[in-house]
Amino acid sequence: MFSSEEWRNKLLQRFLKYVSFHSTSQPGIDMIPSTERQWNIAKYLYEELKTLGLEDVSIDEHGYVMGFIPENKEEKVSTVGFISHFDTSPDFSGENVKPQFRKNYDGSDLLLNKETGFSLKTSEFPELKDHIGETLITTDGTTLLGADDKAGVAEIITAAEYLLVHPEIKHGKIAIGFTPDEEVGKGADLFDVKKFGAEWAYTMDGGEVGELEFENFNAAAAVVSIVGKSVHPGSSKGKMVNAALLAVEFSELLPKNETPATTEGYEGFYHLCSISGSVEKAQLQYIIRDHDFKKFVDKKSLMQKTVDSLNQKYGENTFKIEINDQYFNMKEKIEDKMFMIELAEKAMQEAGIKPKIQAIRGGTDGARLSYMGLPCPNIFAGGLNFHGPYEFVPLESMLKAAEVIVNIAKNVK
Repeated sequence: MFSSEEWRNKLLQRFLKYVSFHSTSQPGIDMIPSTERQWNIAKYLYEELKTLGLEDVSIDEHGYVMGFIPENKEEKVSTVGFISHFDTSPDFSGENVKPQFRKNYDGSDLLLNKETGFSLKTSEFPELKDHIGETLITTDGTTLLGADDKAGVAEIITAAEYLLVHPEIKHGKIAIGFTPDEEVGKGADLFDVKKFGAEWAYTMDGGEVGELEFENFNAAAAVVSIVGKSVHPGSSKGKMVNAALLAVEFSELLPKNETPATTEGYEGFYHLCSISGSVEKAQLQYIIRDHDFKKFVDKKSLMQKTVDSLNQKYGENTFKIEINDQYFNMKEKIEDKMFMIELAEKAMQEAGIKPKIQAIRGGTDGARLSYMGLPCPNIFAGGLNFHGPYEFVPLESMLKAAEVIVNIAKNVK
C-alpha cells in the first residue's frame, strides 16, 4: 500500500518537516499550550489539512487542530478518530533537531556525532538489530528526535491523504485531531470530544511495530515540602532541624524495590523526579504509578502516612504533602468495548504485523480521553528510546503504521 517510492518520500518529508519545528512543552505553566513555540507547528498542520482537502478543519484558541475525512460509503458506519500530539518532551532539548539517516542498516553500532563520539550501540540497544535492512532516522546526539509523537502526526496525515486520493477505498467519516502539551500531562485537558464527534478513536503514540495498548498506569503527582530550622552549626545541638536531611530520610522510608529502576510489566513505582533543599527548607517531587487501582491508592496512602509519622517525630507541619491525580487506567473504559481492539488487531494482521498487546508503563492522551467519553486505545507509531538523544524511528515502521490506519478506516462498521 505504501511501498512505492512516492509514498515513502511523502511520509519521510512530512516527518522531517515536523521535527524541524521546536515544539517542546513546559511543565508548571498554567496555560495551554504551555509554550508559544507550539503554535508554529499547530498552524502549519492546520494549513496542511486544509490544503489536502479535509473538511471542517479548525484550530482553536488553545492550539488543538481538527479535521474530517468525509464518508464515501453508501451505508452509515461509525465515525472513528485518530489522534497524535505535536509537542515534544521537556526531558531533553528539542531545538534545532538534525536528523541522521542510515539506509539499509547493517546491524552495527551507529556513530551519530563524530565530534562527540556519541553512538547508538547494539550492546545497549539490542532492538536495533530488529531493523536490519531498514532506513533508520536517528538524532545527531545533541537533541531528541521528536518521533514521539511527530511520527504519529506524519502517519495520520499521510494515511488521510492516501484515503482522499484513493476513493475506491470505502470508509465512514474519519476524525483527525492533534494536541499540544501531551508531554506535560495536559494534552486532553481542553480537547473538545463533542466537536470531534467520533464514537471511539486511537492515539498513534506507541513505540515498536505491533504495539496495541488499552491498559496504562493510574497516575498521580506528589510534592513533599519540608520546613527546617537554621541555627549556627557551632551551637545547634538540640536546636537545628536540617530540612535537607529530612528529605533524605523521607525518601529512605519508601520501598526500595518500587522504583522505575527496579520494576517492569505491571509493577508500579514511586519515582523521585527531583529533590532540592537547604537547612531551612526542602522539597521532593514524585510521580506515583500503578496499573492496579487498589495498589495505586495504597501507594498514595503510604506517602501520606509517612508524612504523618515524620510529623509526629519532628513536630506538626514540619512535613506537608500535596497529591494530585493525573490520569487513570483506560482499561476500565475499554474492556466492555473490545471490538475496538479486535478491529486494530485485524488491521495489523492485514498489514503483515503480529499484534503485541501489552500494558503501557506510562500514559497517553487516550487515557484521559477515555474518561471524557471517547474510548481511545493506543497504537504503535514506530519510534524507540523516546525523550532523549538515543531516540530513533525506522521509516518502514512509520509506513506500517500509516497502513494500519487505512486498514482500520476501511474495516469500520
